[in-house]
Amino acid sequence: MSTETGFGYTKIAQPNSTGIKVIVVGAGFAGLACAIESRRKGHEVYILEKFKELKVLGDIISFGNNTGRIFERWGLHDQCVFWPICTHHTSLTIHNAEGEVLVVQDLQNPLFGAYAYNGHRGQLHERLFNYAKSIGVEIRLGQDVSEYWETESEAGVICNGERLSADMVVGADGVRSKARTLVLGYEDKPKSSGYAIFRAWFDCEAQGVDKDPLTDYMSKNGDAFHGWIGRDVHFLASTSGGGKAMSWVITHKDDADIAESWSFPGKMEDVLAVVEGWDPRCAAILSKAPSCVDWKLVYRDPLPTWISKGARLALIGDAAHPFLPTSIQGASQAVEDGVTLAVVLQLAGKQNVPMAVRAWEKIRYQRVRRAQLLGESNRDMWHKAKSNAEGETVTLPRPEWLLGHDAEKHAYEVFETTVQEIQEKGYELPTLPPPLPVVAVAA
Repeated sequence: MSTETGFGYTKIAQPNSTGIKVIVVGAGFAGLACAIESRRKGHEVYILEKFKELKVLGDIISFGNNTGRIFERWGLHDQCVFWPICTHHTSLTIHNAEGEVLVVQDLQNPLFGAYAYNGHRGQLHERLFNYAKSIGVEIRLGQDVSEYWETESEAGVICNGERLSADMVVGADGVRSKARTLVLGYEDKPKSSGYAIFRAWFDCEAQGVDKDPLTDYMSKNGDAFHGWIGRDVHFLASTSGGGKAMSWVITHKDDADIAESWSFPGKMEDVLAVVEGWDPRCAAILSKAPSCVDWKLVYRDPLPTWISKGARLALIGDAAHPFLPTSIQGASQAVEDGVTLAVVLQLAGKQNVPMAVRAWEKIRYQRVRRAQLLGESNRDMWHKAKSNAEGETVTLPRPEWLLGHDAEKHAYEVFETTVQEIQEKGYELPTLPPPLPVVAVAA
């Protein structure tokens, strides 16, 4: 592995050069990103994943420019790994429920010096998975992690009945994280957010999108991106692959009990009922889907901490901070988590892993919460807008503080002062940032 320098530090270290051993539980985007950057920073790392084989599943996923700059640094843009399978929208057209255009928002890409990547979740995941393997990340499939543990000098898991140990464990095991119980000291239960999403992904030609005058504009001129907003509802539809595939998501009020499941097959009559009386193009697009998923949006109050008492276990991604889809940042913040953690471990060294983990939480916590709050304000902006809302009041914000961020560079820049503050004041639980300014929309 070559050595590349920049920002005054060694960006790529020799394999296993730090002596730090990391176990990552979960091979989703958070776990893969953490393992990839850990490998690049010279840590010994392997991933434990419960699934026995990789399956290309899911629908649309978005990575902001803040994560795009990381993917580009890994070579995933120049090597044409991600870009060919992504959507290439130049604008988002937002309509009211009657079909009148409220705003056509420019979607400049690249922005703030980096690309954004939006595409099929399963396809992008498959390519990131293969990239991780190509640089030497060991991924063990079919691994059932039943327990997490830590001592003063190490941490580990019980996996398939075997006790495994490392310098630290990364819980990237999603919203139903078992690692969260060790961190919190109790089992944290999700609750309903009051909203749910119907979502689908399908082939345009097979479903006759190009033959219906109410839907053909979504496929005949390349990739298109349209949204409709109404009281407590927003509906987004887009095409990719030059108009060959379509995905849609429609967010609506739903107070269903989520004790048993939050994702299951949706019923088309329920989907169409949400847009009854709306612009007929909405029902036309929705009804093209051969099937859909009914996904209940679970919510968790911000966790008081993402790290264990001994600071040798860290929660990242959805295990630590589930996001609303309207933030368009859940996957991006998960990647930032993993990259930042790998950097601080490199800077702290093997003898100071707990300090690195505490510094990581301090670096990440308020930024992540601020991004979460943006998802809530985006949803409220659309769901409370009047049908004659001015364009700028329903435009998705794309702030530089969020999309222009470089997680790797930032970690190198603030690590020393962060550690110094912890040493002087002692470790303190993170504090929540102040609420974002209320978006001025008509009630």
